[in-house]
Amino acid sequence: MKTFADLVKECETTTREIFPWDLDEEIAAGRDMLLLDVREPYEFDVMHIEGSINVPRGVLESAAEWDYEETEPELVAARNRYVVVICRSGSRSLLAAATLSMMGFKNVVNLKTGLRGWNDYELPLVDQAYGPVTIQEGDAYLANKVLPEQRRPQS
Repeated sequence: MKTFADLVKECETTTREIFPWDLDEEIAAGRDMLLLDVREPYEFDVMHIEGSINVPRGVLESAAEWDYEETEPELVAARNRYVVVICRSGSRSLLAAATLSMMGFKNVVNLKTGLRGWNDYELPLVDQAYGPVTIQEGDAYLANKVLPEQRRPQS
């Protein structure tokens, strides 16, 4: 049986990744790209990279195709564009980037370290109203919050 960590590790060998500072340079250079945030809408509303669109990973496959309730036209039309997939830590987005590649998207990369790395590098995030999110707000929200009952039982 494969674990979440196993799936992520497998995708690391087949999916291209970029670091936050590389993405920042590409944005500053005006590169044509689609920033695709695959976190849940409530996460996206709290903070995201300006200009990104939100398509939760749970509906990604149908959002990337025509004729579904979840169809996201901007994503469907991006099959030949540069697509940067984003999540909180870079794991969900890595799986999503691998999925898009399997679906025929030609130029997909994962934002390695996700929004955590973006915030650590002190790059700008905005909230739902496009107001700035402070580094401290980002640190607090993006911190790992595994509850005791979510931890592996000790035997």
